[in-house]
Amino acid sequence: HYILSLLESRYYGKESDLMMFWFIVSAIILLFALRLRYPYLIAEAKYMRRIAIAMYRTTKYLKSKPFYTLLDRFLDSVRKNPHKAFIRFQDETYSYAQTDKQSNKIARSLLKHADLHEGDTVALLLGNEPMFLWMWLALAKIGCSAALLNHNIRSKSFLHCFTCCGATVLIAGLQDAVEEVLPALREQGISVYILTDHVTTEGLESLTDKIAQASDEPIPADLRANITLSSPAVYIYTSGTTGLPKAAVIAQLRLWAMANFPSICGVTSDDVVYVCLPLYHSAGFAIGFGGAIERGATVVVKSKFSSSQFWDDCRKYNVTVIQYIGETMRYLCNTPKRVSDQVHNVRMAIGNGIRPEVWRTFIRRFGNVDIKEFYGATEGTLGFLNYAGKIGAVGRVNYFHKKIYPYALVKFDQEQEEPVRNAEGFCIEVAQGETGLLVSKITQKARFAGYARDPKQTEKKKLYNVFEKGDVYFNSGDLFRTDHENFIYFQDRVGDTFRWKGENVSTNEVSDILTMAASIEEANVYGVTVQGYEGRTGMATITLKKDHQFEPDAIFSHMTTYLPSYARPRFIRIQDCLAVTCTFKQLKGKLVEEGFNPAVITDPLFVLDETVKSYSPLTRDTYQSILDGHFRL
Repeated sequence: HYILSLLESRYYGKESDLMMFWFIVSAIILLFALRLRYPYLIAEAKYMRRIAIAMYRTTKYLKSKPFYTLLDRFLDSVRKNPHKAFIRFQDETYSYAQTDKQSNKIARSLLKHADLHEGDTVALLLGNEPMFLWMWLALAKIGCSAALLNHNIRSKSFLHCFTCCGATVLIAGLQDAVEEVLPALREQGISVYILTDHVTTEGLESLTDKIAQASDEPIPADLRANITLSSPAVYIYTSGTTGLPKAAVIAQLRLWAMANFPSICGVTSDDVVYVCLPLYHSAGFAIGFGGAIERGATVVVKSKFSSSQFWDDCRKYNVTVIQYIGETMRYLCNTPKRVSDQVHNVRMAIGNGIRPEVWRTFIRRFGNVDIKEFYGATEGTLGFLNYAGKIGAVGRVNYFHKKIYPYALVKFDQEQEEPVRNAEGFCIEVAQGETGLLVSKITQKARFAGYARDPKQTEKKKLYNVFEKGDVYFNSGDLFRTDHENFIYFQDRVGDTFRWKGENVSTNEVSDILTMAASIEEANVYGVTVQGYEGRTGMATITLKKDHQFEPDAIFSHMTTYLPSYARPRFIRIQDCLAVTCTFKQLKGKLVEEGFNPAVITDPLFVLDETVKSYSPLTRDTYQSILDGHFRL
């Protein structure tokens, strides 16, 4: 614009104007050259600027006396924008001020009836609803931490999760779920409150009636005066794909780091964030709800993810930022096409686990939504963000990020399931393009709080003497590789990769290839042991697309075209639907345990048969022939 104005100006020709003209032209040429040489320069600069701002804010909060918490950030928004919409749920809208008052009522009722004190832990068994958010704010106001229980768990898992967080009070919205474990809770002297006006069961107390009678006057700050950056803010449970869930301790500083993440992605106070993921999970609670507090934004709460209602909700609430996890994006892509697919205001999607082909399909169908794919474990010390939009990547190696939060990809022994060490006993970094285990250094900036009341599991996540004597690293349990442009790609979870015929097989890679087949909707790939063979051979449990049949010859041809011999699934099991966790992660444990025995499994089973160049039905006779060594795999 400046150059055009000079060209149009009658003063063009002055020496000062000419110098400025050539300075701007030179700058443009330099920027263009830099862009060609460093195509991600601008994206990287924006990313580093946002990280710097987030770190500056956090440092300021740490130095404040008393410690400035996420709750304090919420209270500041209440003072500055009391009437701004904070929570939208169904047809109801609750402002920042209304949310503040409602949480005050809850806090006062708990102080009076539950005899809670600063430092206590309260377990919450609630669904996605405003009460969940009000309840956490109320507990934070009186200096208590909350254990976020998965409301789908029952019996043994329920008791395990409740016990390991050390809670003295349970607040539930579902009376049936509590009654089956009530005797055990009463033995432990636990106070149990149900969100209802009236309850007759001995050992249970109503809470809704008590909240209604309480005052909404502000809660004195001295009730939480001893909260520090290392105080537990919340307990969030791991998804339990390989066993019983563990309660990850999310300290106040860690909660700040997670809540800051949307700002690093570019979310602003003007955004409307759609949270359809479970609030008891870190993505929904810390990034969705916590991020909205940090930004001073509006959050739309959905009781549960619905692919058929998703875009209608986005239009109804004028949503600008959505969250995804696991397979939710694929579910959206599989819905029937509509003329209104691109009629929405969604500008950004934040999440993890989107497959490359789904990413491309999503953008093509629903418009140019800025997908912010990231990597981060609930209890981890490090996260990556794909700020450049490279399809398939979870992040990019950044010098400054690595300097602040040191990490490395190290060689990993799949059979021993431990890092490879050199003659001096130290770990070995992998070369570019090689797959390695992600380990991140535990420091004052990157703390690992571990798992509540589980020192054994906490210790298992630590690696000592990784690169020098005395250092301690967090073992992510995740395998990654980097490409020639330094982009980082998630490969597999340790344990999801198996070894067959001397080769490592990535379950994710095989699953991606399977779902490319015309008839296959979903695929869950895992390794099973076979008598007489070393390692584990590949098996896939699949679902078929609507109106499609399993095509043994076509699938065999597809596998041989795209996969090396050792990676082709020897067994295929067909189900109507695949079992997933509440966060849409595929469950493998039970499938591995059941193996491929047709006497145990009633689902259709097939075995890769090289003699007929197809997948043949796995009968009991064929099964026995495999065990006897006559049918070679």
